[in-house]
Amino acid sequence: MVYQTEERHAEIYSPNHRSQTEDIDLKCTSYKYFVCNKPFSTKSYLSRQLPVRSNKKLFKCSICNKSFCTKSSLNTHLLVHSNEKHFKCSVCNKSFSQKCNLKTHLLVHSNEKHFKCSKSTLNTHLLVHSNEKHFKCSVCNKSFSQKSNLNTHLLVHSNEKHFKCSVCNKSFSQKSNLNTHLLLHSNEKHFRCSVCNKSFSRKGNLNGHLLVHSNEKHFKCSVCNKSFSHKSYLNKHLLVHSNEKHFKCSLCNKSFSWKSHFITHLVVHSNEKHFKCSVCNKSFSQKCNLKTHLLVHSNEKHFKCSLCNKSFSLKSYLNTHLLVHSNEKHFKCSVCNKSFSQKSTLNTHLLVHSNEKHFKCSVCNKSFSWKSNLITHLLVHSNEKHFKCSVCNKSFSHKSTLNVHLLVHSNEKHFKCSVCNKSFSQKSNLNKHLLVLHSNEKHFKCSNL
Repeated sequence: MVYQTEERHAEIYSPNHRSQTEDIDLKCTSYKYFVCNKPFSTKSYLSRQLPVRSNKKLFKCSICNKSFCTKSSLNTHLLVHSNEKHFKCSVCNKSFSQKCNLKTHLLVHSNEKHFKCSKSTLNTHLLVHSNEKHFKCSVCNKSFSQKSNLNTHLLVHSNEKHFKCSVCNKSFSQKSNLNTHLLLHSNEKHFRCSVCNKSFSRKGNLNGHLLVHSNEKHFKCSVCNKSFSHKSYLNKHLLVHSNEKHFKCSLCNKSFSWKSHFITHLVVHSNEKHFKCSVCNKSFSQKCNLKTHLLVHSNEKHFKCSLCNKSFSLKSYLNTHLLVHSNEKHFKCSVCNKSFSQKSTLNTHLLVHSNEKHFKCSVCNKSFSWKSNLITHLLVHSNEKHFKCSVCNKSFSHKSTLNVHLLVHSNEKHFKCSVCNKSFSQKSNLNKHLLVLHSNEKHFKCSNL
């Protein structure tokens, strides 16, 4: 029997006709659907396919409003919103809500690869290596090689986040992102680096990490020729050459190119500091800052300056130090035209021209423009002097003060007077000398005159 018209299909598929169709001779070996002419062995199989072959999706999910052609598909989908996972992997104990997903997962633990790439699949894959991206996002104009990737991307611009983390209530637009996030709340890290033994919760993260131990950097910046091991790192770097900063802090109006930097910055406005140093009890808002701080208590300094042999615990400190040996000063003060090699130093300097002093001493009410100066000042009210001179045993509250003092025991005098050629071990002493002897300026007047 062959259904050749839509009218005939509607007649047979209607409830009123059901009793009549039961009398059809079942000796017929195949049923064909009028849309695609595909044969079926039984009439029930054909009936299931009717709503699928048409674009009607009558079964809607009450949670996320996604629609399906068949009720069985809806029931399968509903497991996504459920925490019930009855199918457990016997190898790694990972659980799944559907048996088919478990079967697919078991292939991860097997070296068997029975499915050979078909030509259509190969053609889809080849688009990865091609620059052809015909599917463009109508919101941000980002292009994709596959329509499925565009559809996934469009969720970024949507506020619909139906997948919620049961631990921290954070919501996600995709279940895959939720699953990735859940690994943060788990201590399971099954993927270990064979070089440094660092462990990861995801194989993808391990693969990305392995590039750290490799000198291969195939992604080069077209602006400054700097190379990167990851394309994502290159994309982030390119923002350095761009003035686009879409993430603005509502508290201080500071803008950021990357959302991650913006989120990190927000902690600055918070008093929450959960990461405490076990040596000096200093607290930090971020774990990475604590790790950096711990190097202060360590004598390990692997980064040495090739010009003066001074060593540093962090490469970033060495890079900052190298600017001391350079005459390049690209950051100029708009008030006094003084130039600086670093933007951060310029920002610090600008406070000199400002009367804003937000950091007040709780002991003597003296105010400071910078928090670091307040911390330094607080040592004045303390009798703690941890830095001792190895020559005369004199103690100091600051390491910088000790370093200045050590010049007293040294014959090195690098600061020479341009007028009389007298040399000094400290620049401050040279400045005093110039003011007293070679200047006609007399700033100190006797009050009795």
